[in-house]
Amino acid sequence: MKGIADTGFLVAFANRQDRYHDWAVEVARQTYEPLLTCDSVLAEAAFHLHSTSLVLALVRDGLVRPALDVAEQLPRLIQLAERFADRKPDLADICLIRLSELHPNHRVITVDVADFRIYRRNKREPIPLLCPPAAGLAAAPLRRVSDTISA
Repeated sequence: MKGIADTGFLVAFANRQDRYHDWAVEVARQTYEPLLTCDSVLAEAAFHLHSTSLVLALVRDGLVRPALDVAEQLPRLIQLAERFADRKPDLADICLIRLSELHPNHRVITVDVADFRIYRRNKREPIPLLCPPAAGLAAAPLRRVSDTISA
């Protein structure tokens, strides 16, 4: 599976006590190349996990790969930040929206359904998501993890 990793996914994967841990492990099992992410997501994950070493190991071991140069993408990131200012997005969310624009066949793997259901890429296009069933996909029926994951 190809995807873009958000903070909540990384935290759930690395923390056995997280309510989405089993789901995150199942998603990770089905990846065949590093998931794309950004430095802001890695920083947030390190903060929430209280371990920079653990997050760096996720990069070293090939689960994720930083794939966005903020300086290179700055004009578009500023546009996105201004467009979604009413939602007060953090830098990680803005970077993930941009990664989704750059990699349209990758789903954002997140537990943050509320915000990512509102955000749009390329002005009007919904961002494809992969979320745990219990994360609140109001329009979709609850399904087993194996039913929600596809390559």
